[in-house]
Amino acid sequence: MVSTTSQPVVLDDHSLGHLLYALMSAFPLLLLPPLFALMISLGQKGDKMSSLLYSHIRWQRWSIISLFSLLLLAYLVPQGWMAVSLSLLALLWFCHRTIKGWMNLVDGLAI
Repeated sequence: MVSTTSQPVVLDDHSLGHLLYALMSAFPLLLLPPLFALMISLGQKGDKMSSLLYSHIRWQRWSIISLFSLLLLAYLVPQGWMAVSLSLLALLWFCHRTIKGWMNLVDGLAI
């Protein structure tokens, strides 16, 4: 007999997380791939995915928002040396978060 009750289905497919990390790692291409990754991650609902994937989506979302905030701050700083230093620090930090998050996703660990 077929059940007619509907249960929310939680997907355990991590390919979306890998796609978003790949887009984040392509940030040297005029910062457009992280912007696309941000738009995709903002459109995701937490109740439709596993807690592992949702923790990574949240991690990616805040990484990209923080990167753009730091780059905007660097653009607004009047001293050139400070702006360059802040931009480089922001990009290194973003690389670190991207690599750390992706490695944790590969290992199946939540962030």
